Amino acid sequence: MSDQTAGQGARGERAGKQERSVRAELLPKLRRTLSRVPFAEDLLAAYYAVLDRNTPTAVRATLVGALAYFVVPVDVVPDLLLGLGFTDDAAILFAAIRMVAGAIKEEHREAARRWLRQQAES
Repeated sequence: MSDQTAGQGARGERAGKQERSVRAELLPKLRRTLSRVPFAEDLLAAYYAVLDRNTPTAVRATLVGALAYFVVPVDVVPDLLLGLGFTDDAAILFAAIRMVAGAIKEEHREAARRWLRQQAES
């Protein structure tokens, strides 16, 4: 196996681990922090785009990276800082969404709104 092939395999494993982490941790963290996350709908729309197997792989990878930043407990600006905590998360998410905006479909946004309504009703 060449060094290049080994490097690609390692990147693929990291990406897979990040995606599993996002799938496992995003919704629980969002439930805990919902009142402090003004960009929840965009965050969820990106999440549903990642779950959609019709979303191109490069788009999914970009969004997984941004979503992983949200769920990772170590942060440039700690999420607990009132008023500032999620500004870095929002900046990274908005940059990622801007890069791949056409791939986040209305069905992803509707799924996000539906999830938020369910949380508000429970």
